[in-house]
Amino acid sequence: MHFPVPNLTTALTGPLLEVEKHFLDHQIDIETWFRSEWNKTPAPFYTSVDLRNSGFKLAPVDTNLFPAGFNNLNPDFEALCVNAIQMAVERICPQADSILIIPENHTRNTFYLENVAALKRFIQKAGFNVRIASLLPEITEATDFELPSGQTLTLEPIKRENDRVGVEGFFPCSVILNNDLSAGRPEILENLDQFLMPPLELGWINRQKSEHFDIYQQVAKEFAEQVEIDHWLINPYFAPSEQIDFKSQDGIEQLANKVDEVIAQIQAKYDQYKVEKEPFVIVKADSGTYGMSIMTVHKGEELLNLNRKQRNKMASSKEGLGVSNVLIQEGVYTFETLGEAVAEPVVYMMDHFVVGGFYRVHKNKGQNENLNAPGMHFEPLAFADSCVAPDADQYPDASPNRFYAYGVVARLAMLAAAREIAIAKESK
Repeated sequence: MHFPVPNLTTALTGPLLEVEKHFLDHQIDIETWFRSEWNKTPAPFYTSVDLRNSGFKLAPVDTNLFPAGFNNLNPDFEALCVNAIQMAVERICPQADSILIIPENHTRNTFYLENVAALKRFIQKAGFNVRIASLLPEITEATDFELPSGQTLTLEPIKRENDRVGVEGFFPCSVILNNDLSAGRPEILENLDQFLMPPLELGWINRQKSEHFDIYQQVAKEFAEQVEIDHWLINPYFAPSEQIDFKSQDGIEQLANKVDEVIAQIQAKYDQYKVEKEPFVIVKADSGTYGMSIMTVHKGEELLNLNRKQRNKMASSKEGLGVSNVLIQEGVYTFETLGEAVAEPVVYMMDHFVVGGFYRVHKNKGQNENLNAPGMHFEPLAFADSCVAPDADQYPDASPNRFYAYGVVARLAMLAAAREIAIAKESK
């Protein structure tokens, strides 16, 4: 099956081509290093990572521990998911024969439910019984949802018996959360005698993006030493800013000053690499997902002049929660395009394996804008083995080698997430 590969603007690919060449030259060292790291810190059950490829820089901009796009993966490669699930569950709960999925409360979002159906299918093919427990109070009995694909997905009311959750007659040792807990930690999930993947501590009610990227920065520096590159080429600058009230504009001046500081850092690197583009940052909520509370900023002054609509948009995130802490993240241009539309890769992993991904494509957004917005669509990535098996006989930015670079950087972000989980468990 043929899948389109976005064109990468070639005028600005100098440093990144060197990075990809370093990856190819150091492949054995890279894979050996990863194996050592996974032995020290086991990978999360699943992860997705949004990447941006500017031609001179390839970096993660978001790491999701509750991925919700399994229906967008190339179905020809689902065997990769099945094998990874088998290995992950054998490591976490060797005696498991059944798994419970707890999804988001998005019963009206059929695209999300297609994701749950795909995840359920992968787990069933891995040899496990699977049922789905809903946290919604209105789900009081087994309820079928008809999906656009023709599938039927059954949600059942969640129950708790002693220290286990499940559905009627089904309380397995392993529970997969596909709910990012933006609205909080449900009491019914506290203090369980089950393997909860990911743990409650990694829900957005507790987790902060700035903490993740702080850990990622250390991972990137360690890795960069292995392959002898400047860690900035795979690592976005960032700074957190707290106690912001966008509606009243309290703390906005402090935020604007921090934005200018980060932009000055980026400009110094652009000067070093002779990048003739305007640096920018993305200001976004320090927790949460779904592409909400995000804006592109080129200078701090722009924040001092936000109109009411812009302030209201930045003031709340998923579940209507207020935003007071934000992440100022170096903006990474995307110079990948499908036709006239800009694109960015999203890489999916289970356990420590890359299992697929897709390009997020948006024809109404620019190279410096967030693509996770209404109007986006998805194109499956055209790789299976190429994400872990580059071809040194081809030029560095040939598709297998570009995909290998995607897989390497995505796994670095996943390693940072693994360290997050380890820290969360230690602090319980």
